[in-house]
Amino acid sequence: MSRQPGRARMAHIDGSPVRALVVDDEPALCDILAMALRHEGWQVDTALNGQDAIRAARTGEPDVIVLDIMLPDIEGIGVLQRMRESGIEAPVLFLTAKDSLQDRLTGLDAGGDDYVTKPFDLGEVVARLQGLVRRTAWVGADSPGPRIVIGDLTLDEDSYEVDRAGTAIELSPTEFELLRFLMRNPRRVHSKAQILDNVWDYDYDGRPTVVDLYISYLRRKIDTLGPPMIHTVRGVGYMLKPTSGSR
Repeated sequence: MSRQPGRARMAHIDGSPVRALVVDDEPALCDILAMALRHEGWQVDTALNGQDAIRAARTGEPDVIVLDIMLPDIEGIGVLQRMRESGIEAPVLFLTAKDSLQDRLTGLDAGGDDYVTKPFDLGEVVARLQGLVRRTAWVGADSPGPRIVIGDLTLDEDSYEVDRAGTAIELSPTEFELLRFLMRNPRRVHSKAQILDNVWDYDYDGRPTVVDLYISYLRRKIDTLGPPMIHTVRGVGYMLKPTSGSR
């Protein structure tokens, strides 16, 4: 897998490498993913089961985690729950052989940030992980900006805090970036392809369902606190706009 000429390697602000944890019970798959990420200059740990994954996450402090849902000892969702209970907040990309909507929603509900189904394209997985890492606060890829206020919805780019009408809303890094994109472009309809290009940071490849999933996830957290702000324009895409009477 070749890197694009002239593309800068991702790293911490202090120059230290990005740390990734790859968890899958197939040693060959772990090795391939680890090799691809090391080629990007990342530091990579691997684990073949849930118990080892939890230990590795606690000691290695990864910036991003690749986690297979089907593990021999503990299901990946259970592994993630234990990680979150231990205070590990690194974004998680689930690997799954299941492609049903409910299976994917279950992974997102458990605190996952993205998913790919097996078999997958190696380059796509690397690109998705890069997108997750860019959306974490320590990267500093975007200069901090002012608070964005649309109606009674507020997003603070400095503190990564979101609230609606004074009620705090907890968002994953991917949810935050999706909401930020919509709020930066209010009253404009965006196609799924445009959202993928701007939020997920990898080329549109005919997989628009991830956009639908995250839009539904945001709606559960935002539109349940008041009149709907996220709207579907049938056959075109999605937009965010203030409710009637708001600016």
